[in-house]
Amino acid sequence: MQLKISPIKKSLVISLVVFVLFSTSFFYFNTRKNLDINSRSAVDSGLPLHLKIPKINVDSAIENVGLTSDGAMNTPKILMDVAWFELGVRPGEIGSAVIAGHYGWKSSKASAFDNLYKLQKGDKLYIENDKGVIISFTVQEIKEYNPKDDAVDIFSSKDNKSHLNLITCDGVWNQFEKSYSKRLVIFSDRDLK
Repeated sequence: MQLKISPIKKSLVISLVVFVLFSTSFFYFNTRKNLDINSRSAVDSGLPLHLKIPKINVDSAIENVGLTSDGAMNTPKILMDVAWFELGVRPGEIGSAVIAGHYGWKSSKASAFDNLYKLQKGDKLYIENDKGVIISFTVQEIKEYNPKDDAVDIFSSKDNKSHLNLITCDGVWNQFEKSYSKRLVIFSDRDLK
């Protein structure tokens, strides 16, 4: 037995089939595009392993750190390493990733960020992560802070961009406090491809 369909119903069915096929294709390709973007973001924002700053010959392993008992960002255990603040965003993600490094010679050994003060706007920084991805950043601004200054702008941003901010000591050594008088911060933005 054959089912008879009127020409009007037939054109409606064909229109409906075309609409469903178009919608499915549109949904598939947009979803695939979003998956590709999300996959790339996931790869880009892997755990950071190395920081490279060619201008000042930095090629340092990255340690993961949190907070000290008094609520400050911890520092790397090894002088030539740097430390990523793992309670914040990963380098490459939206927001401000923060990496600290030591400054000043200790026991006749150099520290990772001894020459950080030589960086200028436009210089390049590179993060290599555990997924083999290298993410590049460009220095935008250099600022000095007092140790007691409000540093919220170092750890957060509201511009929906990816930042990498580097922190080290600067200024004069205070023997009594066992600390330097200033903090040097390098603000950088992720390079868009």
